[in-house]
Amino acid sequence: MAQLQQGGPDEKEKTTALKDLLSRIDLDELMKKDEPPLEFPDTLEGFEYIFNEKGQLRHIKTGEPFVFNYREDLHRWNQKRYEALGEIITKYIYELLQNECHLKKVTLPVDAVESEPKSFIFMSEDALVNPDKLLVLIHGNGVVRAGQWARRLIINEDLDSGTQIPYIKRAIEEGYGVIVLNPNENYIEIEKTKAQVQLSSDISDEPAEKRERKDKIQKETKKRRDFYEKYRNPQKEKETMQIYIRMIQREAEVKNRVTAVALTDSVHNVWHQEVGKTIREWMRENCCNWVSSSEPLDTSVESMLPDCPRVSAGTERHELTSWKSFPSVFKFFSEAVKAKNSLVKPTQTRRSNRIKYEEF
Repeated sequence: MAQLQQGGPDEKEKTTALKDLLSRIDLDELMKKDEPPLEFPDTLEGFEYIFNEKGQLRHIKTGEPFVFNYREDLHRWNQKRYEALGEIITKYIYELLQNECHLKKVTLPVDAVESEPKSFIFMSEDALVNPDKLLVLIHGNGVVRAGQWARRLIINEDLDSGTQIPYIKRAIEEGYGVIVLNPNENYIEIEKTKAQVQLSSDISDEPAEKRERKDKIQKETKKRRDFYEKYRNPQKEKETMQIYIRMIQREAEVKNRVTAVALTDSVHNVWHQEVGKTIREWMRENCCNWVSSSEPLDTSVESMLPDCPRVSAGTERHELTSWKSFPSVFKFFSEAVKAKNSLVKPTQTRRSNRIKYEEF
């Protein structure tokens, strides 16, 4: 799992976007709406929804798909209802991983003390002892958790396209051990003490006059931001901080033991992550990225970055790339395993375009 870095380019982009949003929002107008309490059921049955035999979320009484705009002109209430349903679905997927896929839940770090922040992953019984092959599944960033590709697909399409369950079942059928990672669950959020809140606002090496002008602007911005945050998330009354779960890096071990890596519309950047030349070379040899494209599945797609080959996932919808590329990904893995076992490099089919990157 990768630790999020604070204060980097992503954080600056978020700050800029928030400032732009705050400048365009009439907060007083937002608060005028007569909104019902943000209290929602804590079970699927409470929402009156259920997954049918096709894995589709349907209303218990009407059989209709999920309706986002349950109440007209109450976007925040509808969004909070959607988020509450998403949390229930996350727990539902965890149950499927354990009961249907027969994976076990494992706490991380494995040697954590009781007071230490912890996360968890799911793994098959043979994950650490399978002598032949191991499949490690990692979802993207955002609200998704272990076992999910896209919450939107789970709610609006079906479990097959939105979860990792088809990958898990196929892998087990083909003799893989399986580990399902949970990288978005890599920190805990705790309430800041008064001293921590004051310290974060006092630390500055700027001249006093410049700091006073800046503080005045920041106070006004913070006032509007806090007002908007209260509108967007009224349950969050206190300032919080994130404590990251202990992690380690094992570049050499990963490169020696990992045979192939399939990415689905990944937005990684080898330059931002300070990846060395040896890792870039390893990625060109062992990775393939199925990207959103209008081209047929497995068609080579040009890239300006010298990281790894890119091919079409056969869909222009980002959230569908994992599902649409499903058969090709397993073919890619199968070829890589056979090549490793025979000590011969895989044929340059989907990865033929890696040659043009050798000059990097």
